[in-house]
Amino acid sequence: MDKIAPIAEQDLLAKTGMLVEALPYMRRYSGKTILIKFGGHAMGKADYVNAFAADIALLDQVGAAPIVVHGGGPQIGDMLSRLKIESNFIDGLRVTDEATISVVEMVLAGGINKALVAAIAKAGGRAVGVSGKDGGLITARKLLASAKSSDSAIQQAVDLGFVGEPSHVDTTVLKALMAHHLIPVVAPVGSGEDGNTYNINADTAAGAIGAALAAKRLLMLTDVEGVLDPDGKLIESLTVTEARKCIKNGTITGGMIPKVETCIMAIENDVEGAVILDGRVPHAILLEIFTEHGAGTLILPD
Repeated sequence: MDKIAPIAEQDLLAKTGMLVEALPYMRRYSGKTILIKFGGHAMGKADYVNAFAADIALLDQVGAAPIVVHGGGPQIGDMLSRLKIESNFIDGLRVTDEATISVVEMVLAGGINKALVAAIAKAGGRAVGVSGKDGGLITARKLLASAKSSDSAIQQAVDLGFVGEPSHVDTTVLKALMAHHLIPVVAPVGSGEDGNTYNINADTAAGAIGAALAAKRLLMLTDVEGVLDPDGKLIESLTVTEARKCIKNGTITGGMIPKVETCIMAIENDVEGAVILDGRVPHAILLEIFTEHGAGTLILPD
């Protein structure tokens, strides 16, 4: 047999080392539910989507039970612009009238959802796209919001239209798919008890589904590396109590606050751990799940 070149041998040893490191983590997550929220600008780039799809397919192939909940804000905005429908936001939430909710559902449950299903299939996974309306997965209630007026510090109630939040999650359809070794890919729209369709923030939907399933992990992929300290360095782990202190003292601000609050809610409802990580990093999911140091910020119970 020909002797392996030194560089090739080093490369093989490095790959073998990675496999040895990953093996106990594969065992740890075998048969366990991993809820992954995929969103942000990574969704708009084919390379990121393909790397994400490969991660999801691999999780399934090594025996974990991944579920994907996806966003689609930029894609919704693009479609509304093409249709000449004006977008208005209040505190980062899209005001969703009757014309807008039709576009939201079309983009989320149609184009984005099926593109992700196709990408996972191309990577070797068997995925099925559903929305929160399918099988009564997410029952939604109208989101009550408030905002300060431009000339006053007083909070005033605002009507966001067909924007909702989960009031109940029925996991029957997800469990049926997973029982047949299929990967659910969920678009975050839900049905209200009033019969209307509601647009639900993808982070909120992922947290609610993760809590309903008592998932082993909730992974929130976003556009930043995780929670940062005042010097801009990544905080690798936080307890729930520490996370609340970081919100109170201003370490966690802006759009990171609702993400962390969703993680806290999930953990308090039997999710074992939640991670906020950068979806733009290739194979960030595998780095988090199958390596000792992980990626992003891990939030754990006290």
